[in-house]
Amino acid sequence: MTDALEMDALWEDFHRAVNMTSAELAAWLRVGDAGETTEPLPDRAGPDTGQHVLAILQKRRTDLTEDDLRVMEEVVDAVDEETDPENEPVAGDTARRHRLMTLGHDPLKA
Repeated sequence: MTDALEMDALWEDFHRAVNMTSAELAAWLRVGDAGETTEPLPDRAGPDTGQHVLAILQKRRTDLTEDDLRVMEEVVDAVDEETDPENEPVAGDTARRHRLMTLGHDPLKA
């Protein structure tokens, strides 16, 4: 498993990248997965990564698994890449915002 210093750094990076609360993310996943005729159960709404991020937000640091750590690294990397100043978003890029929100990052939040 990751040593304590690496785990602390990853925990901080993850919570910097994921700026939505678990309630905000859960609501977003339900809205994003709602369809005209059917809607999944609330605890199964959204893509697997979004559900995994939601589960991580509800855990204590000591309860993290290797799989959690892998997802946390992927989320931090994805958010950092999408929010890199060189990848300047175009105004009104709703698809980009929605992709980030599925990972728990709302670019419109300060």
